[in-house]
Amino acid sequence: MPVVRNLGRAASQLLQSSGCGCGVSLVPVRAIGVSPRQVASDASFHSVTFSESDHPRVLITGGLGQLGVGLAKLLRKRFGKNNVILSDIRKPADNVFYSGPFIFADILDYKNLREIVVNNRITWLFHYSALLSAVGEANVPLARAVNITGLHNVLDIAAEHNLRLFVPSTIGAFGPTSPRDPTPDLCIQRPRTIYGVSKVHAELMGEYYHYRYGLDFRCLRYPGIISADSQPGGGTTDYAVQIFHDAIKTGKFKCYLRPDTRLPMMYIDDCLKATLEIMDAPAEALTMRTYNISAMSFTPEELAQEVQKYVPELQVTYNVDQVRQAIADSWPMNFDDSNARRDWGWKHDYDLPELVTTMFSYLGSDSRIAQAN
Repeated sequence: MPVVRNLGRAASQLLQSSGCGCGVSLVPVRAIGVSPRQVASDASFHSVTFSESDHPRVLITGGLGQLGVGLAKLLRKRFGKNNVILSDIRKPADNVFYSGPFIFADILDYKNLREIVVNNRITWLFHYSALLSAVGEANVPLARAVNITGLHNVLDIAAEHNLRLFVPSTIGAFGPTSPRDPTPDLCIQRPRTIYGVSKVHAELMGEYYHYRYGLDFRCLRYPGIISADSQPGGGTTDYAVQIFHDAIKTGKFKCYLRPDTRLPMMYIDDCLKATLEIMDAPAEALTMRTYNISAMSFTPEELAQEVQKYVPELQVTYNVDQVRQAIADSWPMNFDDSNARRDWGWKHDYDLPELVTTMFSYLGSDSRIAQAN
């Protein structure tokens, strides 16, 4: 295991600005040369008093990203506020800080992360810390450190302390040689981004730790996630968020993908529901450790037609970005999630019409929308 060195202030600033919700340690990361069962139990235990003792104690890393805050809210409603700890290396907004426990956690600081797990008697860990595709391509060594070395730290700690571990994967874990319509759970995976490569690595390492050490590892491959409370960040699937903002503000939308580009998508509430359901599922019901999940699959043209039911005068033009189009053309057009539906009863709530209605209801009514309704 190579030691991470000289990431420096620039790397830390990149992480702070990327919104990825992950950390960089400026000290060498420990080399992983022994199995989790051989790690000495030398951490100090501290008694933590909490009333909901029958519930899991949850830690979410990278918790200030698109999914972490929403997941914490869902889990706190289910298990009690004090049983769910949100963590990140960035300063949270006041409403997040005061909504429940929040701590600083750097996934590359193995000792500190281990102390957090021990001191707070963590039993479930949701590992969302990662550099996403665009930021990762701009700094591959940093992405390799965070997405792979950070994952190894989490895997060892989870195995040592018998945690139930969730690590999300992505539509980007597939590549141009994968079957695209539909894409099954098990098929060739040859992604062409460091983010996709690191996610395939996570899937395989999680499965290995499950079979080698008995780690209760669980993973979902997310499609494009659509949310009203996060701004589009320029990603390949973000057009499906941008169109709503532009429809309300200007009535004009310029799409960077071809009108016939079909991709699997999901509303954030379905995504969070699926994440909790896979963690709740009995271990004996799971026939695999990594599952596709899907809700809908649509093209920019189909989405625009649905949006125009609310904003009839919306003008849509297409100015194809060749880089993002090439990425989209290498991704699945439809996810086959039949195994998730069979094994643990996955069922989505939002199709395209419900998605559009919900997005407009959250983003606020405009005179154009009010008239259409």
